Amino acid sequence: MNEPAEGRAPAAWPSVTVIMPIRNEASFIERSLGAVLAQDYPAERLEVLVADGRSTDATRERVLSLGRGTPQVRVAVVDNPGRIVPTGMNACIALARGDVIVRVDGHTIVEPDFVRRTIEALERTGADCAGGRMDPVSESAFGRAVSLATSSPFGVGGARFHYSAREEWVDTVYMGAWPREVFDKVGRFDEEMVRNQDDELSYRIRERGGRILLDPSIRSRYYPRTTPRSLWRQYFQYGYWKVRVMQKHPLQMRSRQFAPPLLTLALAASALAAPFAAWGRAGLAVVGGAYLTASLIASAWTARRADAASAPWLPVVFAILHLSYGAGFLTGLLRFAGRWGERRRALEAR
Repeated sequence: MNEPAEGRAPAAWPSVTVIMPIRNEASFIERSLGAVLAQDYPAERLEVLVADGRSTDATRERVLSLGRGTPQVRVAVVDNPGRIVPTGMNACIALARGDVIVRVDGHTIVEPDFVRRTIEALERTGADCAGGRMDPVSESAFGRAVSLATSSPFGVGGARFHYSAREEWVDTVYMGAWPREVFDKVGRFDEEMVRNQDDELSYRIRERGGRILLDPSIRSRYYPRTTPRSLWRQYFQYGYWKVRVMQKHPLQMRSRQFAPPLLTLALAASALAAPFAAWGRAGLAVVGGAYLTASLIASAWTARRADAASAPWLPVVFAILHLSYGAGFLTGLLRFAGRWGERRRALEAR
């Protein structure tokens, strides 16, 4: 544990609880939790709660071993029988002692000044939530292509925490940190949301007049999916659960979020009709050709930062990001078709 910067007395810093929702991270937890325990924040003002989703590997043992090796910081394992992020976060929030709650994911390595810069950003701006940029890194060619594609506007649209280089107010951030009283005002994480629980919480904060700050000086490295199948599953779930976010917070949606499902629907309808109707063949040629052209241009532009092994993967990665999200969104529309009036009915019941 390093000494805090700026000569500020340890007692002058707010107490912080770092929460890490994880499951089966034995191969990575020593790096991610180790980075949290190496913060330049006063050790006596910091605790770490690890929400373990009933891991079946050696995750718990390695967490406890790391905790014993850093006795100046309280490290505790919190059981998460729900096995998903929101149930783990809520279980830890209920036990947290800190004035500020900071989330760190199990597959992320934070910089040594991560917690300190987060606290400084909250204090300086009065934000209700603050976080940094998602900077993905990978050792495989496909993973490096994912890192590049998810750091470009063509890949992820207006989600600015993926690529913005300036401090600004945004819709949501990666991971995030919140003054504890924010949860008293807006509630905790929605435990229905297997994915997109951070988006849903951010919407509630903004609906109540809160502000969310992106500060690129809050730095961390995220290790993304490294196979086409795992990336497809991840973004399919993002699209699927975005429907529930939209149903709960319809006024917070942005037009850009409908582009992938509209693209997927147009391609699927044209492909199905193509063997039987001229309009299907024309639609497939126009929509498919336009998307392919845009993807190749974006890939060529992004490939300036790519190596020879990862560059050919870029059009594939862009297609997976957009079509899996779109397919998930369309599936969610069908799955949750009967739940559009829930929010209105709940308000009327109150």
